[in-house]
Amino acid sequence: MPLKLYELVGSDDARPFSPFCWRTRMALAHKGLSAETIPWCFTDKAAIAPHQSEKVPVLLDGDKPIVDSWVIANYLEDTYPDRPSLFGGEGGRAMARMLNWWGDVTVMGGMFPLIVADIPAHLKPVDAAYFRKTREARFGKPLEEVTAGRDKTVEGFRKSLDPLRLTLRTQNYLGGAAPNYADYIVFGPFQWARVVSPFKLLAEDDPVYAWRERLLDAFDGMARKSPGYAV
Repeated sequence: MPLKLYELVGSDDARPFSPFCWRTRMALAHKGLSAETIPWCFTDKAAIAPHQSEKVPVLLDGDKPIVDSWVIANYLEDTYPDRPSLFGGEGGRAMARMLNWWGDVTVMGGMFPLIVADIPAHLKPVDAAYFRKTREARFGKPLEEVTAGRDKTVEGFRKSLDPLRLTLRTQNYLGGAAPNYADYIVFGPFQWARVVSPFKLLAEDDPVYAWRERLLDAFDGMARKSPGYAV
């Protein structure tokens, strides 16, 4: 049976934007696997409840649900060992586990306050209301106040990327000469931002910008072909 992937979308089914789903999309492409995509929205909890999840990505391999992008990556690695490795061995898998947290906390957490107010415009009205209510409760203020002054605060986010930037001065990818799941972990949030926000997170002379461009072109330009802003 074909693989199926529940992906987060807004008002445009052709514009998937979850950073976690993009990690899974890149992992599938790396493995040379395809999946039928099933559009999913924030308030459509009932659609994935039978798979014991409230969030996406949810990957279905036949009748078997696999939930969470990190769990999915490990499942793909272990279930399809004859295909290109996502980690390059157990040491690579162990290091990617740390990067998974760094990608969530530093990269995604750092860019979220910079782009959050741009997201509701891409959502259906019911999802926009849900998103605004839940995220404003998290921040304790309107989303527009969260992103106010981002032209200045973005510099702190850019500085936080120094570990990535310094690594990319001596190699093209976190995986070395070619990308692996470590790259997809960090790339997912940048693709998320590109899809939902016109705000420029990176300067064009930044090695991180060049790295992101290479990954946009990976797998026959899969990520670049997905609708997004030219930032």
